[in-house]
Amino acid sequence: MVLAAGGIAFWRTLFPLSRPDERPAKPSFNRASTALTPLPATLGAATPALIELGRRLFHDGRLSRDGSIACASCHPVHQGGADNRPTSVGVDGRSGQANAPTVLNAAFNFRQFWDGRAATLEEQVAGPIHNPVEMDSNWKAVLTALDGDPEYGRLARELDAPFDADLIARAIAAYERTLITPDAPFDRFLSGETGALSTQARRGYDLFQGLGCIACHQGVNIGGNLFAHLGVMGDFFTDRPVKKIDLGRYNVTGRAEDRHKFKVPSLRNVALTAPYFHDGSVASLEEAVDLMARFQLGVELAADDRAALVAFLHSLTGRLPEP
Repeated sequence: MVLAAGGIAFWRTLFPLSRPDERPAKPSFNRASTALTPLPATLGAATPALIELGRRLFHDGRLSRDGSIACASCHPVHQGGADNRPTSVGVDGRSGQANAPTVLNAAFNFRQFWDGRAATLEEQVAGPIHNPVEMDSNWKAVLTALDGDPEYGRLARELDAPFDADLIARAIAAYERTLITPDAPFDRFLSGETGALSTQARRGYDLFQGLGCIACHQGVNIGGNLFAHLGVMGDFFTDRPVKKIDLGRYNVTGRAEDRHKFKVPSLRNVALTAPYFHDGSVASLEEAVDLMARFQLGVELAADDRAALVAFLHSLTGRLPEP
């Protein structure tokens, strides 16, 4: 999870919490805040045949060079849409530098990948297929491996479309748009079910607003809609060697101002997707919360505040889709 300072002063004006001894004894909640909105149950649009084709392709190892790695290998739908590894394992046991972000609710992100290099889910599909440390393949090899599969042929005929790279990308993206996790306790709370959150989680929500987390983790996906620098109130990379992955958005734009800038990740289902950060270097949600408070907000959290924020983050776990 990545927060940033942009707008923190503004949010602290709206939600004035600064020191532990200044916390209100009884938090004031803003359930109707327009900064956060419930997830819809579906996005609709795609035809069942296109979604079914995408579902099959998402779980098909033949998209990789040696048949060993499917999209679902790094993004298992049933366990939060991420593989719970610091970095994923690709063909021949190869590892990259980036932590696999969850595929759940990815349709609500304004860009894809940590550095935002893909503008759409369709564009994102080609990345892992061609990455030598992930699937290490190419479209020609993929189409050759899948040639003659009767189910793929049947679905392509039903869609009246050639079975090519464009159809594969469209189908996988269509399936991914179905991977929505509605009905989280927090969604029910936003919809008016005041008892959906525990007292501790409600206090965590108040802190989430008051400390300024909501300045960057906002919208329907509680993140995923802007870029932010990692290390606003301190140099996050001081005591560690800087790797290419740590440069973030800079790797895409080459602009100095984009060094250490990343797409703010969604916090939905964050309790299921450890380890955290772009490189998977943070093992626990508690540590992630502490580090974000320190490096993004300039705050050292008291233990009860940390526990309340973590309780709130657990309330963002929704109903997982079927694989």
